[in-house]
Amino acid sequence: MSETIEKTIIIGSGPAGWSAAIYAARANLNPVVYEGTYKPEMIPLGQLAFTTEVENYAGFPAGNVRAFVESAVSKDRHYNLPPAPAGHEKDGQPHYAVQGTELMELMKQQALNFGTRVISDDIESVDFAEAGPHTLKPASGEPVKAHTVIIATGARANYLGLPSEEEYKNKGVSACAVCDGALPIYRSRPLAVVGAGDSAVEEATYLANLKDAATIYMIVRRDEMRASKVMQDRAKNHPKIEILWNSVVSEVVGDGKLVTGVKIASTVDDSTRDLEVGGMFVAIGHTPNTAFLGGAVDMNESGYIQWAKPFRTNTNIRAVFAAGDVADDYYRQAITSAGTGCMAALDAERYLAEQE
Repeated sequence: MSETIEKTIIIGSGPAGWSAAIYAARANLNPVVYEGTYKPEMIPLGQLAFTTEVENYAGFPAGNVRAFVESAVSKDRHYNLPPAPAGHEKDGQPHYAVQGTELMELMKQQALNFGTRVISDDIESVDFAEAGPHTLKPASGEPVKAHTVIIATGARANYLGLPSEEEYKNKGVSACAVCDGALPIYRSRPLAVVGAGDSAVEEATYLANLKDAATIYMIVRRDEMRASKVMQDRAKNHPKIEILWNSVVSEVVGDGKLVTGVKIASTVDDSTRDLEVGGMFVAIGHTPNTAFLGGAVDMNESGYIQWAKPFRTNTNIRAVFAAGDVADDYYRQAITSAGTGCMAALDAERYLAEQE
């Protein structure tokens, strides 16, 4: 057991984690970020590192982003920067909105600039003491103690599990229409939305309401939807939404670069059909990354951490705070995650000030 008790330990390295680190570091809390390791459920830099262009993060209009990123991010991490999107040039220079990995590397660099310490390891279990300090057990090394803990481990989108779906992730397969739907590869093209709940209807409606939207196909497994009645009516009555009942996606089809269609199989007979679409949006739910907590904090029925106070990031455990998608089953946006990361750091700072 380490004899050092950290002021603040942040678990997770997405927008919430790095925003919390920036604020905590500037408040002289000397934060430590456990950024995680590469695994399907949680990766360093968070789920945003799986995305391409991020057009809706405030402050990053399209431009020569790469020049700025390369000047701001330490050269020893340039290897992690994705290639500039092909065909996105203006006056001979790259011209695009910031990509997910670029945005996260910028956030990480900003946290490092203020003295944040980063450990490339996972926290596998926790022991939250009622009187504190709290104990965290990494996958490697000795347990560590902290006066305050910020949980920012995010949530991962659920996918269908098709090999072809995995092949075309971020090449026409997405789990967030609000994040990606307005990108050039999807504009004015017929699109498929898989799912039958409120979230699926929200995704389909968002896509259908975009300028010059083509037909949006909702692919529904049964002959009815799980969505609320008002949401069902919204989908059924929208002129650009077509619902394919008793249907599942059996394969995602592409040209090796982008999605060109999906194969649809009937759930009531052996019939199949080919559907020409420019993208597929999977809206079958998310899974919060909270298994490692072992139920140590209050969660809702879906496993999302519950805030104990309205508009505060406090959990039901003293000096433990939650930020980002791990505590948000509604918005799930990078910018809202970053905002709650700021809130969690301020909550931790004020908690520590009260203890002095």
